[in-house]
Amino acid sequence: MATQPALFDSATHARRWIDDYKAHAAARGDVLCGAEEAPWLAMFEELAALVGDDLAHARERVQRHAADIGTGFRIIGEADERPWPLSPVPLLIDGDEWGSIERGVIQRADLFETILADLYGEAKLVARGLVPAALVAGSPFFLRQLVGLNPPGGHQLHFLAVDLGRGPTGEWRVLADHLRSPTGAGYALENRLAVSRTLGGLQARLNVARHAPFFAAFRDGLAASCRRSDPRIGLLTPGRYNPSYPEQAHLARYLGLLLVEGADLAALEDKVYVRTIGGLKRIDALWRRLDPRFLDPLAFDTHSKIGVPGLIDAYAAGNVLLANTPGVGVLESTAWNAFLPQLSTRLTGADLSLPNIATWWCGQPSERARVEEDLANLLIAPAFGNGTLGLPADAAIAGSDLTAEQRATLLADLARRPQDYVGQEIVRLSTMPVVAGDTLVARPFTLRVFAARGPDGRWTVLPGGFARIGEHPDPRAAVMGDGTWSADVVVHGSKPVDLVSLLPASDSHQIRRNPGTLPSRVADNFYWLGRYLERGEALLAVIRVMLGNSIDADGGAALGSETIGRLAGLVAAAGAAPLPLALRRSDLTQMARTAMEASDGWQSVAEINQQARRIGNGSRDRLSADMVRLLDAPFPSHRGMLDRAGSLQRRYAAIAGLCAEHMSRTAAWRFHDLGRRIERATAIVRATRTFGLPGASLDDLSTLLDLADSQISYRQRYLTGLARVPVVDLVALDPGNPRALAFQVERIWEHLCALPVLDDDGMAEEQQAEATELKALVSIARAATLDDETLGAIERRLSRLSDAIARRYFLQGAEPLRAGGLTLA
Repeated sequence: MATQPALFDSATHARRWIDDYKAHAAARGDVLCGAEEAPWLAMFEELAALVGDDLAHARERVQRHAADIGTGFRIIGEADERPWPLSPVPLLIDGDEWGSIERGVIQRADLFETILADLYGEAKLVARGLVPAALVAGSPFFLRQLVGLNPPGGHQLHFLAVDLGRGPTGEWRVLADHLRSPTGAGYALENRLAVSRTLGGLQARLNVARHAPFFAAFRDGLAASCRRSDPRIGLLTPGRYNPSYPEQAHLARYLGLLLVEGADLAALEDKVYVRTIGGLKRIDALWRRLDPRFLDPLAFDTHSKIGVPGLIDAYAAGNVLLANTPGVGVLESTAWNAFLPQLSTRLTGADLSLPNIATWWCGQPSERARVEEDLANLLIAPAFGNGTLGLPADAAIAGSDLTAEQRATLLADLARRPQDYVGQEIVRLSTMPVVAGDTLVARPFTLRVFAARGPDGRWTVLPGGFARIGEHPDPRAAVMGDGTWSADVVVHGSKPVDLVSLLPASDSHQIRRNPGTLPSRVADNFYWLGRYLERGEALLAVIRVMLGNSIDADGGAALGSETIGRLAGLVAAAGAAPLPLALRRSDLTQMARTAMEASDGWQSVAEINQQARRIGNGSRDRLSADMVRLLDAPFPSHRGMLDRAGSLQRRYAAIAGLCAEHMSRTAAWRFHDLGRRIERATAIVRATRTFGLPGASLDDLSTLLDLADSQISYRQRYLTGLARVPVVDLVALDPGNPRALAFQVERIWEHLCALPVLDDDGMAEEQQAEATELKALVSIARAATLDDETLGAIERRLSRLSDAIARRYFLQGAEPLRAGGLTLA
């Protein structure tokens, strides 16, 4: 007797999903309806095996994996990152179909390289009339300063992206090219990681092509184009406010590149260096994600504050590779689509295998007349990306969507500056399945494909890229825009795929325990991240003691007014809140609320958390996803002040635990711990000066133990009650107490002994000498004679030590570039 399939097995769910989807999707142009069904069935079976019949859970699950990886993005103008929107259903493409896409992208990349070599070389294309001069000179991305320069490595392009649209009949066409600083490869990688964790068995069932060989080829290609055999390569980022900064941080970590900003770099004698804790270290290549106009204020935009003065001189001298070369963005103009088909035939002898959208550049009279005549059936777009007056919001729009007033404005500006506009056919896109609620729906999509130059100088294409999915069913590409969801793109075939990874083989003999170069900016960030976290915890401790012992005490006597007044003085001295008019309960409550939550200039706990958060977001390539999540967590909203304080205290404890138990003992960790130790030592000194001097009351001494988190240690050690000398000794001078001043000073000294020095003469550097003197001062101190003068001297030394650390390690500006003994390597 034939066995019946189980009612709830994965094959049954997958079959039903596909049948329901096909019943509602438009058969013409949908990738599932018109494709071989077996691969899609295998994919949905993997999904059903994980989530049963709950498609909504599938989306939640893959989104959670994306969040665990740390995927995010920022909309321009927004301060907070958004989670990367990822669909659990990947786009499946057969290997044969992908082969034609791959060949078309490589053909396009080679054509671009040929055109760029001419535009920045002999300019024969313009001289022969094959390209209008206005198409080149009119582009804001044509950089005349680079004409005649031979790019290091011999190539203008090293990495590019192409946006493709699939038409209703299955043909692929190019929608846009991205050459200046192509984004998205990191998101494609993160999509693959998240989907692989969700659909773990899909790789073996469909022989999915892997991403690692592409990224390895790109990294090796950059290295092969450098002059040194063991080059140092960086990813040049605009910084954490860039919309794709999380992607850049992920790519830098995955590829093993230094993530650097313009302030990290210095050009000296036609070479480029990165400012590190070990001095200036040579940079041989930069994969730039910075707008070329801001790269070098001496060569381009003189107002740029995020570039590197002298970078282009080093590039012209052949001492630093820039990928991609500044100026390649001239070919991103949509107007070039009107000329690429003819240029392909003339320069390569072959038609474009991936055709463009039909495009008419209005800078030519006949083409302009064609656009004006058929305006209602065309997409009207800026020819050079921006700067038009005749388009709403300076963006592309379908002619049929223009109001009468907008149409008149467009035609008037078209008459004045026709070269600023192009007309393009309106492309209708294929659809693919996406999860909406608890069902599958058809949505239009576009595909971004990436190509990189390998070590042999030839192009390799990332098998898959990522898909953008539209929010609405309207299949017009112009309506879809950038889309609202993304999807992994799976290229599958009949042959098994080699298990390739960028991770070293398990039996590799090339062991490395040195994590590599630490830029000064990163050391600075880690140092101040430690200081801010410790500062927030110390301020929170003062608030909790003040609240718990004067407002919400539920047993025992409250602290005396003098002690409460001193606590309020500590809060005010920290700049967290103004002193209250009186020590009434309501006044103290208001002071505590300000010190906890104020954002109008007070250094409250909330503001300190924001500062730590900003630093953490700027160091994503070196922090774990758990750490970033804790730093990004919203401020507690519990009703009670003490509840909010308790929640924050637990968060601080969790962060401290991650730092203590999960951070490798690298130089970055040392700077983070240095910041913590100096801030904690300063807080202990101030608390001791406030509550531990001769004449201190029992309330003062109990408060000092609370602030130093040493109540239990004292009670275990001394059974006869509180006394000033043993309290001060435990809090200030006991090297075995991890909350004591002496313990902090010992750790500070150890860190500075372990960090690199510039000279090899064996003499202590300034920061080391300061730490040694501080250690000696604390080690000879005695609790019975420790007075305000000595504590004040210790506090001043801590401040001088922090300044010395900054001068030595946090190199900024031009002054340190020629400092004596500064290492150049």
